[in-house]
Amino acid sequence: MHHPEAAVVTPPRADAVLSDTAARAPAQRDRHTQAIAATGRMAWQRASEYNRGARVEGQTGRWKQVIGDGPRFHTDKARATEVAIAAEVLNRTLDLGRPESVRAA
Repeated sequence: MHHPEAAVVTPPRADAVLSDTAARAPAQRDRHTQAIAATGRMAWQRASEYNRGARVEGQTGRWKQVIGDGPRFHTDKARATEVAIAAEVLNRTLDLGRPESVRAA
C-alpha cells in the first residue's frame, strides 16, 4: 500500500495536460505539470530534487555492476565486512576516473 503523503518525483510527459479536477483539487501530477509550465523543466528538477534520485539510481547501478546483486555471506558480521570492502573498492574505482581540478591563475 502506498503512503498518502509519498512524493512521486517522476516528470510528466512533455505533452501532459491537466486533469479535469486540476482547478479545484490538483493531483501531484497536475502540480508538477503546472510547475513545469510556469518555471521550466530544469527549475522543476531542482525544486523536486529529481536529479538526486537519478544520482542514487546511478550509484546503485554501478554498485550492482561492479560488486554484484546481493551479499554472498550469511552472517551479519560477514555481510557488514563485505559491504565495507565493496564500498572501498567502488570508491577507489570511481576516484581513478575522477579528474583533479586545479585553479589556473
